[in-house]
This record gives sequence, C-alpha cells and structure tokens, in this order.
Amino acid sequence: MEELDLKELFNIFWNKKIEIILVVLFFMLIGIVYTVGFTKPMYKSSTTLVLATTAKNDVAQSSSITSTTATEVTVNSKLVATYSEIVKSKNILRQVISNLNIDVEENSLRNHIKVSSVKDTELIEITVTDENAAHAAKIANEIALVFTEKVKEIYNIDNIQIVDKAEPANYPSNINHQRDIIVFGLAGLVLSSAYVLIANMLDTTIKTAEEVEAEFKLPVLASIPVYNIEAQKNKNKRKSKSKRKMR
Repeated sequence: MEELDLKELFNIFWNKKIEIILVVLFFMLIGIVYTVGFTKPMYKSSTTLVLATTAKNDVAQSSSITSTTATEVTVNSKLVATYSEIVKSKNILRQVISNLNIDVEENSLRNHIKVSSVKDTELIEITVTDENAAHAAKIANEIALVFTEKVKEIYNIDNIQIVDKAEPANYPSNINHQRDIIVFGLAGLVLSSAYVLIANMLDTTIKTAEEVEAEFKLPVLASIPVYNIEAQKNKNKRKSKSKRKMR
C-alpha cells in the first residue's frame, strides 16, 4: 500500500463527508435514546465526618497538652483506614436497615456505599447511591449516626464529629446528556473514518492520470473524458426549445 499524503487523505474524507456526517448523527441519536430510555437515574448523597481530638483546658500543663494532642492526631490518622472499613461492616448496616425499616438486602446496601478518606486529612466521606435522592441522603445520615455510636462502644472514645450532613441531590449522578451525546458522536466519527480508510485501501481501481503514472511508471499522453450522450441530447433539446420561445 502506498502512503497517502495529507492532501489525498483530506480529499478522501471530503468526498465522503455526507456519509460521515450521517453516521455521526445516527450515533448521537443512539446516545440520546440510550441515556433517556435505558439508563436508570441514580442519585448520590454524601456526609462528611472528622476525627476530632478531645479538648483540654489545663493551662498549667500546656507543654504536655501539645505532646498529647500531637499523639492523638497521629492515632486518628491511622484510625481513618480502620474506620472506613467499620462503616461498611455487618453490624453497622444491619442497624441502619433496622432503624430506617427499609426493604433492602445487606449486600445490596453495601454495594451502594462508598467510603473514602481525604488525603492528608482526618476527614471521612460516606457516599450512598440510590434510585431515590431523599433515600440516599437519609441512609447516609443514618450510617453516620450509627457509626459514631458504634465507635464509642468499640474504642470507648468520642472522637468523631459530623461536619456535613447529607442532602438530597438535585440531579442524577450517572446521567449527563451532553457528555453521552459527545461520546457517542465521537464513536460514530471514529467508526465512519475507519470505514472510509479501509474502503479506500481495498479499492484498487485507478481514478486519476497521476495514479496511472505512479502505477506503470509511464507518462500519460492523453485522457478521454466521460461523455454522457443522453445528457447532452437533453441539454441541446432544452436550448432549442428556449430559442423557439424567444422567437
């Protein structure tokens, strides 16, 4: 296969521009149908917790306070990963299901919960995904409350505070019409472009005098244009009719 220069490549795509545009529009239509008709809206709500140290008010032992506080911070940082796992434990989830009296399986609820810690901080974010925005917020807030009480029982410390309560989301987290249309449109553009290139590679016919010279290494002395006799006859008839009318 001979290499194509940019001009030839541009001409190939330009000659097939209508087909490419139609394919892109078709894929964009598929994207709209997919997101509107086949994607179930899911809503996310998040609550944020912080591992707070216990305040001390003994001014006389200020240096000791500083040392203790630094130790507590270090311990809290290590506990973030442990707490993140406790949030999704069976005891926590069963208590949440019981408190809210919701009809959901424990494993299903666990799969819709994401616990993440903010890097280099003592913050833990609990995110719940649900088909109902209000339910997602309610579950997230209940998990935070149950988790806080459970930590008191396990570690006998009160070092967790709720920073932000979860609120119902206004828009689905898994649906973005503009993004989906662009993605499907780009997919159509790539597929149509690939088809045009493959079809051009498989097409071995000679279309220009330059291709003849390149193939046979011989100069082209003359070319015979395609002459449509019927079209020319019709054109001549129309000219003669117009002349008669003018007379």
